[in-house]
Amino acid sequence: MSTLPTTENKRGVLALVVAHCAGMIDLIGLPVWVGSLISQYKFDPQQAGGLVTLFLIGASVASLFFAPRFTRTNQKVAAVSGFFIATVAFALSSHNTAFPILAVLHFIGGLSAGTALSFTHGTIGHAANPHRTFAYAGLALGIFGIIFLGATPNIVAKFGGPSLFYTFVVIMGIATLMTLLFFPKPTRHIAADDAEEGKVLPALGRAVWLLIIATGILSMAQAMTLSFFERVGMERGFGLQLVTGALIIYGICAVFPAPIAAILEKRIPATAVISTMPILQAICSVTAMTTTNYVAYAISGGLMAFTIIFVHTYAFGLMARLDPTGRAVAGTPAMLMIGSAIAPFIGGTLVKFSGFTAIGIAVTVLVIIQLLLYNSARKIVLRTQFAENVTQANEFATGHAR
Repeated sequence: MSTLPTTENKRGVLALVVAHCAGMIDLIGLPVWVGSLISQYKFDPQQAGGLVTLFLIGASVASLFFAPRFTRTNQKVAAVSGFFIATVAFALSSHNTAFPILAVLHFIGGLSAGTALSFTHGTIGHAANPHRTFAYAGLALGIFGIIFLGATPNIVAKFGGPSLFYTFVVIMGIATLMTLLFFPKPTRHIAADDAEEGKVLPALGRAVWLLIIATGILSMAQAMTLSFFERVGMERGFGLQLVTGALIIYGICAVFPAPIAAILEKRIPATAVISTMPILQAICSVTAMTTTNYVAYAISGGLMAFTIIFVHTYAFGLMARLDPTGRAVAGTPAMLMIGSAIAPFIGGTLVKFSGFTAIGIAVTVLVIIQLLLYNSARKIVLRTQFAENVTQANEFATGHAR
């Protein structure tokens, strides 16, 4: 008799990995998504960014609603139904070109995909080693990104705008099937509210909230740049093939940060990573949005991918340790997508009125805010660890004195 899928066996991890890739489609697909809405549907940058923003707002709302309820909801049912509704929303999008209809469908798709992703990330947070399991998911997302970014631009160019949504239908459909068959039960016990026994989970600590807000801004900076990465390349005259090549480089670079983060988990502290690495995000955004050199453009995109996945893997593992209930990591989609939600619209507005350079400037400001928040969280974590070490040392000394 085969064992049930769990967060520690291959079937369970595979389902979580597939669900992560489908739910995080925005992290990989933004440049093609926004670019296709502009080139195929003839929306201006503000309208195209606004449609994707509606998807991300829907995902954020769903995550904000369900993250506190993670321990009181059937995780498998939520994941399966979320991906199924997203599949239907994208299928309907492929048959429509009117902005108002696409706006509603994008919002519904975001609500449903965000619901599924919340329960996926909450379940990963209850693996025996959340950092390692999330790193597996990040590695898979990078491989998926190479395939998606290498194939989709040419598919859209050959078959038109609806083919983008057909691609999303296939991705969400596979995620629906995998979560239906193999969505795992968490390995570790889930602490939960119990109103009848008067048991209420403790509030999230200040360090956790600082990490949540900073990670949202990390995602916002990424999305603001990535949304117009394809467009700025075309505007600079690099052409479809070279821009597609840069997107493939982006996907390739997204493969490595998660496994590297898994290998370095015990060697480089999370506090060091989160408080320094975002600097690279500002450098790459300014480069991508201003350079006329193709090599610099392609490399800066790839390093953007490396930065967000590497930093987020460490931040995810740190939050999972600081909040053993799983509520914080169940809110990961909200962290990533609240920032991402407004980024395409703001980025589109900046491009429309001030040009692509304005995005690089805006991202630099966002990175400064990130560093302030992440470093505040780092100080709290280090103070707490120091206090715990002192307490343990005193207890040890007292025991020996006796």
